[in-house]
Amino acid sequence: MPTDVPTAPHVPLPASILSQGPNLIVSIHAALDDEQLERLQRDLLERVGRDRCRGILIDVAALDVLDSFAARTLADLAYMAQLRGARTVVVGIAPDVAMTLVRLGVRIPLTQTALDLEEGLEWLGT
Repeated sequence: MPTDVPTAPHVPLPASILSQGPNLIVSIHAALDDEQLERLQRDLLERVGRDRCRGILIDVAALDVLDSFAARTLADLAYMAQLRGARTVVVGIAPDVAMTLVRLGVRIPLTQTALDLEEGLEWLGT
């Protein structure tokens, strides 16, 4: 007798994605686990094509920790978005997070960083 295994409901990510002109603005409100990071990456890449976005701004100011997997996922996202014609900028990296990433030897290639939302939008040309 087959048993149906209930699937978990689609739980919203602790992040918001807003469109502003040709750009997506992503605000991450809390630390994301690996599965949530990969889901965010897929969602953003899908929206780049669907909405014909030219830029992605990711605000991580609410995070007090950014582990190596999250940093690598953001770097991969930036490269994937670039392949689809969009630039990526990460803003709001806290001083402690920056120091930890450097001490761990984590690099985020192909990703522009900026101090805050205003600087990030300026870099994207809006």
